Amino acid sequence: MKLATLCYLRKNGHTLMLHRIKKKNDMHQGKWNGLGGKLEPGESPEACVIREVEEESGLRIRNPRLHGVITFPAFDGFDDWYVFLFTATEFDGELIDSREGVLRWVPNDEVLSLPLWEGDRIFIPWLDEPHCFSARFVYKNGILQSHEVTFY
Repeated sequence: MKLATLCYLRKNGHTLMLHRIKKKNDMHQGKWNGLGGKLEPGESPEACVIREVEEESGLRIRNPRLHGVITFPAFDGFDDWYVFLFTATEFDGELIDSREGVLRWVPNDEVLSLPLWEGDRIFIPWLDEPHCFSARFVYKNGILQSHEVTFY
């Protein structure tokens, strides 16, 4: 089982997105994603998302807002991934040249038209809702098979 975070930074009607085109053998190759990564032993999801966003973007976020948790059974073909989903609107610093890909502020109304994972098109709109959620997205060979969600 892998524990991870995913964060969408938002500012002035734009969302910071990462175009995954730099790493070799990247399961996200060519896709646009938010920022985040795996939790380290003993690390809280909040500490992880702050660390990962800074490592990938150079920006230091404050008060990340947890929206929900998504389970991705055997997402990489082996491990179940549990991903804590955040947004952040408070941050400072300067964008860096990320080793993960190319960072770009994308107008919010264009985010869903980017090459995203199919499930991202489903859950990204949930980030604008006031409720919290727990969801399960099942992929097989990179293709979304099913999803379910409970809102709280």
